[in-house]
Amino acid sequence: ETSGGLGPLSSPWRETSFVAVMLSLCLLPSWCSYSIAQIPTSRSNTLQHLAPTPSYLRRSGVIVALTEQEERVSKAMELTPAEALAESARSRGLALQLDDGTRKSHSMAENTAFVTGFFKGISTRPAFAQLVASLYFVYEAMESAFDKATDPSVKALDYPELRRVPALEDDMAYYFGVDWQSTVRPTAATKEYCDRIRSIAVDEPPLLVAHMYTRYLGDLFGGQMMGGMARSSLKLDDALGTRFYEFDEIPRAKPFIEQWYARLNDLELDAGAKQRIVDEANLVFAFNIKLFDELQGGKRAVLRTMWGLAKGAVVSRMGKIFRRS
Repeated sequence: ETSGGLGPLSSPWRETSFVAVMLSLCLLPSWCSYSIAQIPTSRSNTLQHLAPTPSYLRRSGVIVALTEQEERVSKAMELTPAEALAESARSRGLALQLDDGTRKSHSMAENTAFVTGFFKGISTRPAFAQLVASLYFVYEAMESAFDKATDPSVKALDYPELRRVPALEDDMAYYFGVDWQSTVRPTAATKEYCDRIRSIAVDEPPLLVAHMYTRYLGDLFGGQMMGGMARSSLKLDDALGTRFYEFDEIPRAKPFIEQWYARLNDLELDAGAKQRIVDEANLVFAFNIKLFDELQGGKRAVLRTMWGLAKGAVVSRMGKIFRRS
């Protein structure tokens, strides 16, 4: 296996290139892309040298596929930086404070942990089933807290269209059978996450806004792409197993998010409460990384999954070319 005139692709290089290509993904809704040149490793110069120029792409179908995969996922998940949205609700108030304040959670190491974790999650059906189960328990804790909440900040942002528990119940039945409620239990990391939700629901309800912001907006922007990748990787039955990622009552995500941000900015919170919400959002990101850390599957499974998706992208591209000819 060679890469143009660059010689054989060794196993360490292959692993590094896979991870590097996917580094622009992250969970929070203030997603931003990172260039290969920003990767803080000793291989940074090598990766810059291999930036995907047209001539290089023509010589390497693998890099073509991976680059296209990155572009597809990034486009689906990425929001324009707030500073470029002068007319957007994201350019001011608590919306801007959350977007800016959570960027510290987007270090390259944490982005890599999230990306690797997600691909580990879709590497096998049992791993993805465990991820679905963890998300079910998290959202059940969240939405139960929202139902009981009297805090005006929580009530203002609790849109019925965002609720995920009914969809997750469908997914749980698909993976674990109709008696799943009596057989499936939360993992240690999931229990810690849920305990935090229940604790703040009693002690400081406005912090639930951070959980809405981090989970719902991330799911809404990245969900369609992630659900599609899971279906492709795991060869799931049509329309089954990924209901969690489908927001049937929100046909257009970006206008809905803009409306949510505008209402977020209207919340009557003092400066201290706003900063605590930002801090909580960063904590939520860490909780989600822990969920991925628990999933079964090593580097080999992750690379196999990414390779399969990349191969699928090549096949899809070739099919389009042949259909045009």
